[in-house]
Amino acid sequence: MIWTDLQTALSREGYVASDDLAVALQLALALERPLLLEGAAGVGKTEIARTLSAVKNTKLIRLQCYEGLDAAQAIYEWNYQRQLLSIRAAAEDGETGASVEARIFSRDFLMERPLLAAITQETPPVLLIDEIDRADEEFEAYLLEVLSDFQVSVPELGTIIATSKPIVILTSNSTRDLSDALRRRCLYNYVEYPDRATELAILKARCPEVEARLAEQVVGFIQKLREEELEKTPGIAEMLDFAAALMGLGIADLTENPAVLHSTLTTLLKTQSDQAHITPEVAGRIAGKAA
Repeated sequence: MIWTDLQTALSREGYVASDDLAVALQLALALERPLLLEGAAGVGKTEIARTLSAVKNTKLIRLQCYEGLDAAQAIYEWNYQRQLLSIRAAAEDGETGASVEARIFSRDFLMERPLLAAITQETPPVLLIDEIDRADEEFEAYLLEVLSDFQVSVPELGTIIATSKPIVILTSNSTRDLSDALRRRCLYNYVEYPDRATELAILKARCPEVEARLAEQVVGFIQKLREEELEKTPGIAEMLDFAAALMGLGIADLTENPAVLHSTLTTLLKTQSDQAHITPEVAGRIAGKAA
């Protein structure tokens, strides 16, 4: 599959990928390398993993990163409750010693978390490591073992080698610098907000029932709104919610009812300061430029 074929396949699933992103994805697939996607929140980094899993008809396994994430939550942990119950049952039967220990530290009692689950699938899944920049730097050391060798070390069992190599997508909102070691391991693409033509194509793909004039106005409004000084710039998901809200209210022209237009901005503006900044007058001005 060449990158244009992949781009077309993604488009059929409703994801309009830029040429740069499609090429990066194709190279990641061909070279079996993780792909690190950086960019502002809301530009579609997470969605590309979901869409790729649909294109490949494979499972999506997601690891949502956060501060304090550790190996037990990301890779594996033992099912302590089941182990305790097994020990008690063995004691009642008079069983003790090495046989009990061997049983409770077997794969039957191992709880697979996303990273381990991703390398034990028969069919290669898409492994989404979402918002890696939110995890602590120490966690990257655990992650590098998986991404470098696609294996996990479990002291009680030894090394678990990948049954299949997952397709790995990492996303980052750039809230902190990632380590050089992690960056070297990955291919890289910076995902920008879409240009007007691309965003219009996204809207038409996701909301084919939207009328052409309203679609042009919605995209024009969003593009102008992103030029304002906002705490939380609206992303693609918010744009789609905005269009759905307008259609649900029967609005065919953004300029016909400024009061109703302003009320629909709850789909776009997600902080009090942003809502205070975009007054009805400002919204009307932006709508006028978008018309």
